[in-house]
Amino acid sequence: QVQLVESGGGLVQAGGSLRLSCAASGRTVSSHVVGWFRQASGKERDFVATISRNGGRTDYADSVKGRFIISRDNTKNTVYLQMNSLELEDTAVYYCAASPIPLGMSRVTYTTGNRYNYWGQGTQVTVSS
Repeated sequence: QVQLVESGGGLVQAGGSLRLSCAASGRTVSSHVVGWFRQASGKERDFVATISRNGGRTDYADSVKGRFIISRDNTKNTVYLQMNSLELEDTAVYYCAASPIPLGMSRVTYTTGNRYNYWGQGTQVTVSS
């Protein structure tokens, strides 16, 4: 079992930046693929970014490419989402998710929510004009 706790959300003006953190406990996150998803009010949950077990591969939704950066620090059991040039459309609850993956698949990433076993409770990001 892995417990995930997101933090770092808040209110920011358009064009600003935030860094979200996803802290894992229970088991080391280093053996997991980790992803970030978001859900705006009244909308479905969308994929944002994912990072492979060894950090060697990342994938992003087209809407955030060039603005968001996902990274991980396995020594701290934490995955980050650096969000730059924030837009009004980025307003949502952001969730991190994790799924265990074998060592031999260290560069695999998942972009769909149904591939993830563990989810955090979410952190609200609100971008104002």
